[in-house]
Amino acid sequence: MALPSSAAELPAPEFLTKMAEFPKEEASAGIEGIGAKLAYRAKAQPFLLVATVIFILAILHTFIAIPITRLAHKVQHEHEKRIGKEAAKETVSFKATILHFLGEVEAIFGIWVIALLGAILWFYDLTAAKSYLMGVNFTEPLFVVVIMALASTRPVLRFAENCLGFFARFGKDSPAAWWLSILIVGPLLGSFITEPGAMTICAMLLAKKFYKLRPSAKFAYATLGLLFVNISVGGVLTNFAAPPVLMVAAKWKLSTTEMLLHYGDKAVTAILASTALYYLFFRKELVAMRTRAGDHDGDGIGDLKEKARPIPFFITLAHLGFMAWTVAFAHYPPLFIGGFLFFLAFSQATAHHQTAIQLRGPILVGFFLAGLVVHGGLQGWWLAPIISSLGKGALFIGSTILTSFNDNAAITFLASQVEGLPAQLKYAVLAGAVTGGGLTVIANAPNPAGQALLGRFFGEGVSPLKLLTGALIPTIIVALCMFYFPDKGIDEMFAPEKERGYVAPGESHPNP
Repeated sequence: MALPSSAAELPAPEFLTKMAEFPKEEASAGIEGIGAKLAYRAKAQPFLLVATVIFILAILHTFIAIPITRLAHKVQHEHEKRIGKEAAKETVSFKATILHFLGEVEAIFGIWVIALLGAILWFYDLTAAKSYLMGVNFTEPLFVVVIMALASTRPVLRFAENCLGFFARFGKDSPAAWWLSILIVGPLLGSFITEPGAMTICAMLLAKKFYKLRPSAKFAYATLGLLFVNISVGGVLTNFAAPPVLMVAAKWKLSTTEMLLHYGDKAVTAILASTALYYLFFRKELVAMRTRAGDHDGDGIGDLKEKARPIPFFITLAHLGFMAWTVAFAHYPPLFIGGFLFFLAFSQATAHHQTAIQLRGPILVGFFLAGLVVHGGLQGWWLAPIISSLGKGALFIGSTILTSFNDNAAITFLASQVEGLPAQLKYAVLAGAVTGGGLTVIANAPNPAGQALLGRFFGEGVSPLKLLTGALIPTIIVALCMFYFPDKGIDEMFAPEKERGYVAPGESHPNP
């Protein structure tokens, strides 16, 4: 007997079918108001409520990841003392290892997928579980794994360092000059090399040029929060680089020119203002870092100049070519994964000019995002009524806040499913989604990459509350720019007639 080989051959799970039918059922039953709709939906499909509870538990788990990691270290230390006394050969503590995995932020959402699958099996059956997982789009997690691995290679990092170094030279390569260059120019590169690529490069350069100089904890968290916020808004200058923009660009017919004119100018202003404000606040500490940086050019002033072994131009060009291929085919996993396999062969052939390719970090981040999209696909039952019932100001604030608890790409995707959404509300939900993208690690797809690369500078891990504090002021500045900047072209940008020719992926064009 032949087994189903694709999602198309499996029946759609009942809970997804019901989610799509909720609006029609509520309209025919005369159910109005957010509370009434949520109560009706929870009663009609209790599994969806359970799925949301599991998602909330996963979020709460991220807040206790640091204490769990601390406990893992304690258990491992006690185990090492015990085997030292007993001269035992069991150097690995199973209990400590499991605790370490439970405290790994990038693994948390994937771990809670086990509970979610258990709930699906309890309410439905194995076919429903398989059908749901086969229908989840894992393209973005796969893309992030590949782009992170490429962006973290020595040739790409050196190329990016040289580009940003052009701006840092205006400040004599001081720690302050590099800090400003990385946090202003780096995020704007995200509009061209995608936000995950920009995050990887900026995080690795910050590790090399800033965090190794041992900033205070307050400055360290402020910089991390600023990085996350700037990356989130730095990708809106084009229509393909930021995940929340990408989710609606096709349906709402958003061009790169429109994104640049109606979002890009505000994003650049916010990045400049936020970074300048933090620079003024931490200026004394940046000046003090010069002493720790050392004097490498003999001018008596601390700098971060380095002499490194040159990399042949053709190797750098090849790496940039692999990155360009990956970005160009970001929505076609067979193409960008195939390209990555060729890249691995090329990197092995030029190993004397490479550093060892680290796949652990990218794979963990991909696992984080994969778990997030699995959970996020079941949150539309409560998100959609909230989005569709708010006015412009409330929707902007609501979108910003909701982004903290759900990936911002999911927020904009759900908004795109609401038919007849006015132009001002479309603007508000997209602006709010990118505004709140730096508040938490789960708010924007590139954030886990930044945390994975910089987490070692934060003791036992990044504190979610301290990250929120560090990102709060830049988020407010972005919000003020996005909401209050005068813009008379929004109605034309989001004109309803632009959607009429849209055909969702997998659907056929209607007959004329």
